[in-house]
Amino acid sequence: MKNTVLQVLPAMGVGGVERGTTEIAAALVGAGWRAVVASGGGQGVKELERLGVTHIELPLDTKSPKQIKRNTQALAGVITDERVSLVHARSRAPAWSAYSAAKVKGVPFVTTFHGVYGRGFLGLKKLYNRVMVRGRPVIAISQFVADHIVKEYGVTPQDITTIHRGVDLSYFDPASVTPARIVQLAKDWRLPDDGQIVMLPGRLSRWKGHELLIDALADMAKQALLPPSFRCLMVAPAEGPETYRASLEWRIQANGLDSYVQIIDNCRDIVAAYMISDVVVSASTRPEAFGRVVAEGQAMGRPVIAPAHGAAPEILLPAVTGWLFTPGDTKSLSQSLQRALAMTPQEREVLASQARQHVEENFSAEKMKDETLALYQSVLDHADQAMAPLQHTSPA
Repeated sequence: MKNTVLQVLPAMGVGGVERGTTEIAAALVGAGWRAVVASGGGQGVKELERLGVTHIELPLDTKSPKQIKRNTQALAGVITDERVSLVHARSRAPAWSAYSAAKVKGVPFVTTFHGVYGRGFLGLKKLYNRVMVRGRPVIAISQFVADHIVKEYGVTPQDITTIHRGVDLSYFDPASVTPARIVQLAKDWRLPDDGQIVMLPGRLSRWKGHELLIDALADMAKQALLPPSFRCLMVAPAEGPETYRASLEWRIQANGLDSYVQIIDNCRDIVAAYMISDVVVSASTRPEAFGRVVAEGQAMGRPVIAPAHGAAPEILLPAVTGWLFTPGDTKSLSQSLQRALAMTPQEREVLASQARQHVEENFSAEKMKDETLALYQSVLDHADQAMAPLQHTSPA
């Protein structure tokens, strides 16, 4: 009989958690396992169904104690009906239901810490967060997250498995981008033919560091270090809050950077955007649990500049595949930008090769999938071993 893994999450929208769920579900199907996903639904359900994954819609995006209890009963039924071998929870609200259902049904329970959760008022949220450390094991998406789990929740390192999030190297592949796509993007965005391009990809959110980058560019402009052909592209996946966008536009104008900085909404060809860029920047003011931009930029052979906090130091090789700057420090970011923009064509070529190789060896989606499936198998093997004495002593 095939092993069946049930993944639970609030909804199948667009984001890192949803992407990881889909990637692992696809890997399970490809390996001959059965994959079941329970969520509140969303646009990602169609992709799951296309892959041959069973999706069960439940109101798992609620924090209501009554609904969590009802979800527990529903998930217990799913475990029975689908003959689930292992339950994998990826978010706190559904994890409470999944944990209780798995405990009732006697199946292994695994969790993934996708981020660093806040404590809330007087640390009360920490009690709510604790369900995520009840997995055996707990998967951390970076060593930064693993260290947080040990420090904040007292989990022993032996109960944590670090599996870094992975980049789809068949999609983020410099060789896949045709010159025509690059030319079209440059035309659409009205970029100069000979200009140096710096890109900060990411949604328009204050903690993503757009203001910090603008201030660093203003510092460079004061030193006459920005030629007329220079451009900084702030590429957002979709339109962000109007008030924040307006504040960024004001900051750009106030620093005389109108001709240098462009805010671009809803880029439909992010791979070509990476290729058109000379430098990729991650400027997050809060530590990121993984930092997908840092990995994707390197996969595309681009020098990456990132803050020296969160998981970025795990992903980037300083002075080899990019530069780390002091978090929140305008001068430090400005200096890193100057170093990256001063690279010779030969230096860029060497860096591109090293950066791509670094991601291939450490942060590929295939590596993430292989390690996750191997973990599932190990958990099931140990569960079988634990049951063996009981089966041996049971009456004939």
